[in-house]
Amino acid sequence: MAAPGLQHHLHVGLEHTARYAVLPSDPAHCAVIAAHLDDATQVARNREFESWRGTLDGEPVLVTSTGVGGPSTALAIEELRAVGVDTFVRVGTSLTFQPSVRTGDLALATAAIRDEGTTRQYVPVEFPAVADPDVVAALRAAATERDAPHHVGVVHTKDSFYGEVEPDRMPMARHLRERLDMWAALGVLCSEMEMATVLTVARTLGARAGGLVLMWGDDVDPTAPPSLADLHGTAVGAVARLIADRRA
Repeated sequence: MAAPGLQHHLHVGLEHTARYAVLPSDPAHCAVIAAHLDDATQVARNREFESWRGTLDGEPVLVTSTGVGGPSTALAIEELRAVGVDTFVRVGTSLTFQPSVRTGDLALATAAIRDEGTTRQYVPVEFPAVADPDVVAALRAAATERDAPHHVGVVHTKDSFYGEVEPDRMPMARHLRERLDMWAALGVLCSEMEMATVLTVARTLGARAGGLVLMWGDDVDPTAPPSLADLHGTAVGAVARLIADRRA
């Protein structure tokens, strides 16, 4: 149970207010991302949600983990919006659909396919999950500045990790394989589990959002995974650009 004045799940309150938030799914990544900020401290932890707060060019920034998938991600967006966040940048990892998108590359989302259930509780299926163009531009500029290999386009959001990586053992294996092949044929960059929720819920709450994911292919050596430096550095670099643009 949250203390009075704190959000029910995240346990953050108005004393932690910030206009910008970076959203990894994994709580273990929060401290690593927060190290890019000045005077960062952990301000809350509950369930899968961990929050750090620091400053970037003097502007407060939150780093909050969302957990895996749409339901917990929607909770995080709702409660961060309630304490003042109006700009969200999602970071994560993903499997690629395209041979030209390699392990270690970044995928910057212009939109996400809503192949999940959470956003259907917010908007009808016809409504698109589209990233804010200013956030996309900031991410692209930050990736270019770092000389980080990156691709810009549509990503796929799903509910079942194993439905993608092990479709043949599912009762609806043929249907799953056909859908995955369809997304690949349409040029979709990759598949992950949170982007559509971030983009859609933020938009319904009058906030802007975007995001990027690091490609993590089947060829990855689990003892030597791709570096997260470009992923985290690009996200924080984009937030710095968005802060500067707002002040201009």
